[in-house]
Amino acid sequence: MSMSVGGGGPDEPMIEINTTPLIDVMLVLLIMFIITLPVMTHAVKLDMPRANSAPPPETERVEPISVEIDWDGTIIWDGSTVASLHVLEGYFRNAAAEVPQRELHIRPDRRANYDTVAKVLAIAQRNGMQRIGFVGNEQFME
Repeated sequence: MSMSVGGGGPDEPMIEINTTPLIDVMLVLLIMFIITLPVMTHAVKLDMPRANSAPPPETERVEPISVEIDWDGTIIWDGSTVASLHVLEGYFRNAAAEVPQRELHIRPDRRANYDTVAKVLAIAQRNGMQRIGFVGNEQFME
């Protein structure tokens, strides 16, 4: 089902785009790309450790801070219940001042309110906690 829109007869020239020059240009660009590709791949220099060099000094293993958020909004800091978010903020302020700073492991319950978890994360970030991570994610995979 094609339709002729031109209205011209057999003596009028057919107006179409000549695609031969376009194909020629594209082939030239493709050849240029193929030629320059090996030049563009450079090796990345990495400074790998040598076998005879001394191992890096061992850092002291610091016990992480465990914060659990229960389904009813109860916040547990390293096994003890936190009375309020204001008290939790003081805990975070003291933990952020430690050198080296301990990791913060947050374990929200599967049924925990998102608002409570977001508030705990905001308080931790606001008070300077740098290393925050979630643990117990396997409960969410079910």
